[in-house]
Amino acid sequence: MNFTFSASRLMKAGEVRELCKEMRNNPTLLLAVEVKARNKMNQMKLVQSA
Repeated sequence: MNFTFSASRLMKAGEVRELCKEMRNNPTLLLAVEVKARNKMNQMKLVQSA
């Protein structure tokens, strides 16, 4: 699986590595983040189509 993360602020390389390590070690957390992102994208699509 390939995932892309975006940050709302600039992060140091160490912070990015720590976040990636945490996501790899906890697939449940990764799934929760993915579901949240998909829901947000779907909401944005609904707003654009209306």
